[in-house]
Amino acid sequence: MKSKEKWFERGGFLSLFLTLITFSITVTINFVPLFSWSIQRYDLVEISGLTKETLLENYRLLLRFLNYPWVSELKLPDFPMSEAGLGHFYDVKQLFLLNYGILIVTLLPSLFFLYSLVKKQRLWRLVRPFQWAMILPVGLLFVMAIGFETFFIKFHELFFSNDDWLFNPVTDPIITVLPEQFFMWCFILFFVILESLFALGLIMGKKSLK
Repeated sequence: MKSKEKWFERGGFLSLFLTLITFSITVTINFVPLFSWSIQRYDLVEISGLTKETLLENYRLLLRFLNYPWVSELKLPDFPMSEAGLGHFYDVKQLFLLNYGILIVTLLPSLFFLYSLVKKQRLWRLVRPFQWAMILPVGLLFVMAIGFETFFIKFHELFFSNDDWLFNPVTDPIITVLPEQFFMWCFILFFVILESLFALGLIMGKKSLK
């Protein structure tokens, strides 16, 4: 393989993996049915004293703030927040927007890369990289299964430079309706989506070998 083609392929795979990861994150963080299920599963109506409809309304308002760059102020009608709590959600918003930015920037190059593989009948090149890629989600799920609390803490220490994520239920009661178990299922959903996309790429690559 020529040097130019080699670098094109490396850049293509990097772009493709970033697209798949950020797409999986995007689907996960906007999957409201998971929160709706958590309300019933973890008795959040009883814990909060609010109706399911009210909890969903507040959750959608939170997502609206996190998703849209032009929404600069977070106000939840049924959940007062401390400065630290607001600060944490502003930090989360930056991560949301970074994720969307990477997805937008890499989507077209990824589609072009796949198109070039199809055109040159080289989809089989997906096989080995996607085989290796499928190992990572399995490994992280194994780590989560051993101890999600430790995994959750390390995740926050990696992505946040302060302790604002350590919510006090008295000053930031929203944490009572966003239990750790809910985030565990969010991670599981993300890994399932990502693993499914890797599996799809692997199937496509193997079919091209026949």
